[in-house]
Amino acid sequence: MRVYMPFNSLCVIRMTDDADSVIILDQTKLPNQEQYLTLQNEAEMWNAIHQLQVRGAPAIGVFAAYAMAVLAQHDAETDPHSFYEHFCQQADYLNTSRPTAVNLSWALKRMKRTAQTHLQNFAQLRSLLIAEARRIDAENLAMNEAMANYGVSLLREGDGILTHCNAGYLACLGYGTATAPIYKAHEKGMHIHVYSDETRPLLQGARLTSYELHKAGVPVTVICDNMASLVMKQGKIQCVLVGCDRVAANGDFANKIGTSGVAILAKHYGIPFYTVAPSSTIDLNTPDGDAIPIEVRNGDEIGAMWYQQPMVLPQIDQYNPSFDVTDHRLLTAIITERGIIYPPFDVHLKKLFAEKG
Repeated sequence: MRVYMPFNSLCVIRMTDDADSVIILDQTKLPNQEQYLTLQNEAEMWNAIHQLQVRGAPAIGVFAAYAMAVLAQHDAETDPHSFYEHFCQQADYLNTSRPTAVNLSWALKRMKRTAQTHLQNFAQLRSLLIAEARRIDAENLAMNEAMANYGVSLLREGDGILTHCNAGYLACLGYGTATAPIYKAHEKGMHIHVYSDETRPLLQGARLTSYELHKAGVPVTVICDNMASLVMKQGKIQCVLVGCDRVAANGDFANKIGTSGVAILAKHYGIPFYTVAPSSTIDLNTPDGDAIPIEVRNGDEIGAMWYQQPMVLPQIDQYNPSFDVTDHRLLTAIITERGIIYPPFDVHLKKLFAEKG
């Protein structure tokens, strides 16, 4: 299978050939440093997810699969049932690193199911876990390319596209999710221009989205989050493309904090608003957005992280939810690898997944 990379100089996640370690690009150092981390134990892996050294729902899922394969290689346990018990404990521990993105638990469940299914073939189990992790990676890349092909049909020559956060190669591998139609349009020679919200407080749009689009040769302009309304009013934006960390059964979805506000603005100005979501991100067991757990992070990310001196007095509270939920009524369509889903989302999500399994 051809693996699309918008630029060839970076590898975001890879497992060594002997499955001794997982190597990741430390995304907290971008865009100024391209630094890699070699991870071998569960504490390092948990920290890499929690500290956003590896980030983006699909990438976290792929990373978790490779992490479990590596942990299995390092487990010298010879009793199959003891091995499986410890394997599940490690998976459950990794699952506590970030609660909102469903891809993490999805990938860990697949790895646990593989271990349980092949426990009778214990001599080959570690090799089978490596194969399953590689399969998850390959499936993710294929899903991203399929979403690129569906999503590009919604873009037109000369479009201005607003993005929020980073749901590209760095966060999702391959074409990415929200960037998938953008990269496909660029491949086709279409003239488009991306406006990237900086995405406070961690600046994933400014640091990461603009970085990867620029390296891929896609025209991009960074704006502050509170400029989105103005650029929409000025007619610079023809559609909004965002990723997501979990889609509920009714079409509500969680994405980086600030996404819901962008959706409200797009609705006001009559601009199509799309989320790009692989099936691994769609959680039909979550009925609506109210049931999606929202990660709350350290308040220092708001007032101290990017400044030489704190911008908020230490005695003042800082509330820092990492995600918000966008109401399905603000959503034009969901772009998946199985097709483009339009309202009513509760009906069409169930139908699509029932038809294609």
